[in-house]
Amino acid sequence: MRALTWQGHEKVSIEDVPDPRIQEPTDAVIEVTSTAICGSDLHLYSVLGAFLDPGDVLGHETMGVVREVGADVHHISPGDRVVVPFPIACGACWMCSRGLQTQCETTQTRAQGKGAALFGYTKLYGQIPGGQAQYLRVPQAQYGPILVPDDGEPDERYLYLSDVLPTAWQAVEYAGVPENATVLVLGLGPVGQMSARVAAHRGAEQVFAADRVPERLEVARRHGIRTIDLRQVDDLPEAMRELTGGRGPDAVIDAVGMEAHGSPVAEGIQKLADRMPDAVAQPMMKHAGVDRLAALHTAISTVRRGGTVSLSGVYGGAADPMPLLEMFDKQLTVRMGQANVHRWVPDLLPLVTDSADPLGVLDLRTHRVSLEEAPAAYEMFQKKDDGCIKVVLDPRV
Repeated sequence: MRALTWQGHEKVSIEDVPDPRIQEPTDAVIEVTSTAICGSDLHLYSVLGAFLDPGDVLGHETMGVVREVGADVHHISPGDRVVVPFPIACGACWMCSRGLQTQCETTQTRAQGKGAALFGYTKLYGQIPGGQAQYLRVPQAQYGPILVPDDGEPDERYLYLSDVLPTAWQAVEYAGVPENATVLVLGLGPVGQMSARVAAHRGAEQVFAADRVPERLEVARRHGIRTIDLRQVDDLPEAMRELTGGRGPDAVIDAVGMEAHGSPVAEGIQKLADRMPDAVAQPMMKHAGVDRLAALHTAISTVRRGGTVSLSGVYGGAADPMPLLEMFDKQLTVRMGQANVHRWVPDLLPLVTDSADPLGVLDLRTHRVSLEEAPAAYEMFQKKDDGCIKVVLDPRV
């Protein structure tokens, strides 16, 4: 089959790789009909190469049609249309039973000291082949795949259940948005766009969102979000205090993560580590890695006293300096983590199947291209060219 493979720093290519097959009775194989490029994939593209091998298949936002199932898989059958959540979880362990599927004790990558295995996401999370391919083997398929209607609707109505929507829903849930609250979302990539829409849908009185890319700001405004153009604001915390009676927003959602603008020293360290031999870079990233923390520090400075900072943007540094004095003095709550997809699906499935499209899932994708065009799409997405906000790959064309 054809698949998108990592080959080196900012280098991916489409290659022929072996077709997946059933290896365990809890496996399934799906034919991929849509698979998206995530902002987290860009971390692999340009930062986390020390934990990848040439030929690794990327991608963790996937849906398609079931072609084969193992003997212990009963809730889906060949021919079913399914979305595949990005965490690989068993659904039965102590963690899964408590809604913490990203900490699944069956698939935990204990050798790396990490949580549940993830599709297409480095040795740190199991080195499981991802879904930017024609076919995908799905471990733990007795629980994982989400059955969605075969109703003729475009894949984009359901595809984002794999990651974007649950990540945004959890970000708002973790923000603990009180009644009549004001929320600020930092970053208007796909998760930031959806976090802002979810916050508004769930009753926040005012939802602000900050970014510096004109096309991203325009999409947010289209959905009733009050936007702040960071190219025109020198002091975001002060600007937000002026807009919120001198206090700041009740909650700030950081949807940017480890590659924020405005962190030149950390950016240099990241680039240096990514070009070192793996034997040197891996321990450096594990024990001395530093993220670009401009967005996180801005969130901490901007949120009101007694407020909440919710992190949905991915961070990976082990030696990140945190302003603990400010956090303690302001009495902040900070919540974070990979999205526990299955925990939020019951809340989200009625919204994505609603013909009114209350979250605007059909107004997120800006580019749909063939799988063969994926290398160019990665570069476009990274550079934010051509108004690119969300890319969906179609392996069938």
